[in-house]
Amino acid sequence: PIQKVVDTAAAYFVPAVVSIAVLSFILWWSFGPEPSLIFGLTTFIAVLIIACPCALGLATPTAIMVGTGKGAENGILIKGAESLETAHKINAVVFDKTGTITVGEPSLTDVVPLEEFEENKILQLAASMEKGSEHPLGEAIVKGAEKKGLEMLEIEEFEAIPGYGLKARIGENDVLIGNLPLMEKKGIPVPNNLINTAHSLADEGKTPMYLAFNSRAAGLIAVADTIKETSLKAVKFLQGMGIEVIMLTGDNEKTAAAVARQVGIERVLAEVLPE
Repeated sequence: PIQKVVDTAAAYFVPAVVSIAVLSFILWWSFGPEPSLIFGLTTFIAVLIIACPCALGLATPTAIMVGTGKGAENGILIKGAESLETAHKINAVVFDKTGTITVGEPSLTDVVPLEEFEENKILQLAASMEKGSEHPLGEAIVKGAEKKGLEMLEIEEFEAIPGYGLKARIGENDVLIGNLPLMEKKGIPVPNNLINTAHSLADEGKTPMYLAFNSRAAGLIAVADTIKETSLKAVKFLQGMGIEVIMLTGDNEKTAAAVARQVGIERVLAEVLPE
């Protein structure tokens, strides 16, 4: 838009400047002192060089290109000139949680099996499922299992359910790992004591995931991600500019609220599906 204004102005301004320069040449050549031709040419050139808006026409795209380049140097990718120009109108910024506000390198913190299941078995099943996942939370579970020397099991019919979790067959068994809505969606009853444990872990800023084995709740696995040292400072800086900071995440409400509290974000949208 700025370039369009410059181009529009130039479309009228350039012919006007050329006309004034020509008129100056004619007047000095006709009525000026000797050598009138030299005076006329000098005046003609002076008017063209000083009045012609070449600097304006060049400065606008140059400034935009330099601004976009400086942003890229600092890890800020700007879609285009128009995006950069409208940036001063921004009144809210939406951040993802994992990898943006947090470091994005979570670690395994808790494995909570139900009575009839073993802790290592729960972790082995979960890690085998997450081996095919690209999510940082899944990587944390796999690393936790590898530290304990647990062998990964062969999985079949692997299916990622966006916003919910994972589903697969391990041997003759159906295994699910994901959030509480996934358990509800698949009709798997989850004991209240397990839900209460998950809430307690979430209040600590951990992300709990439920594991189901053959349509029965088997236990919980929790991972935690540390907050970047710069996140609090960045949020406060933006808020000081009058910009509202919002956190958007697929994580559960309690975990999201715990992270948001630590960095001073008031508006949180949690359990948001990818679409």
